[in-house]
Amino acid sequence: MGIEIERKFLTKGDDWRLGAVATPYVQGYLTRGRGRTVRIRIAGASAYLTVKGPVSGIARPEYEYSIPVADAREMLHLCEGPLIEKNRHRIQHGHHVWEVDEFFGDNAGLIVAEVELSSPDEPLTIPFWIDREVTGDPRYYNSNLTVHPFGEWNPQTV
Repeated sequence: MGIEIERKFLTKGDDWRLGAVATPYVQGYLTRGRGRTVRIRIAGASAYLTVKGPVSGIARPEYEYSIPVADAREMLHLCEGPLIEKNRHRIQHGHHVWEVDEFFGDNAGLIVAEVELSSPDEPLTIPFWIDREVTGDPRYYNSNLTVHPFGEWNPQTV
């Protein structure tokens, strides 16, 4: 079984951009609910179908499969809600690769940094450009951003 163990953070400043390598992403959700999602994603020149189960702590079941980009483009038309558009920046820091997502469209202005771990208790060195942790806050799940985009949030609750 595939398991995703991930922590999410907000960023501060723009220093994270130094040395970051960006890839454009567009993704949508065929289904979402009860903590389960089926996602279609185009990342640069590749495409994927991903099935995720409910979150338990900072871990969740995840299965990801490569699919033809042409099929992904067609399946994106079947997705619920607006699509997620973002650039994903990959940044090496210590023993981890951080992925910083810079959102566009209805979620413009939102920047979220994620790091995948091999176990929930794995030691982690936090970069200085990290602000606060939002792991477990469902507002920051990409699947929820299609229903409640960042642009509609009350600035006092961010």
